[in-house]
Amino acid sequence: MSVSIDAELQFDLQQNYRRYLLFLDQYSTGNHALKIARASKVWMVALILLVFALASDFFLGASAALFGIFFYRIGIAWLAVHKVEEGREQAERWFSAKGFKFEGRVLFFKDDEMLDQPIDPFDEKIYL
Repeated sequence: MSVSIDAELQFDLQQNYRRYLLFLDQYSTGNHALKIARASKVWMVALILLVFALASDFFLGASAALFGIFFYRIGIAWLAVHKVEEGREQAERWFSAKGFKFEGRVLFFKDDEMLDQPIDPFDEKIYL
């Protein structure tokens, strides 16, 4: 099967491919930040301070502040991941509408079931 793509599609294909790779990198970075935020042990300190809150309003406030910090970090990281995920899905829909699909970071035609002919969108030879 010879690989050929319409030349009018070249600019859009290359730009959307760059955008997709950027979204993919941002998603992995954001997902890592979300894992770090969830793995934070701030909630344990807040829980310990909550035990001491029976004796003092200060410890109750400190515990609430630490819980707030913990959930704030998770919320901000989740929003960042969700925003990037939406952009990535939009790029995937664009490629799907044009007859392409991704397998990781590699672009293929949608009808290439064996995934034996990857497409390099920056190779000038594939454009008619």
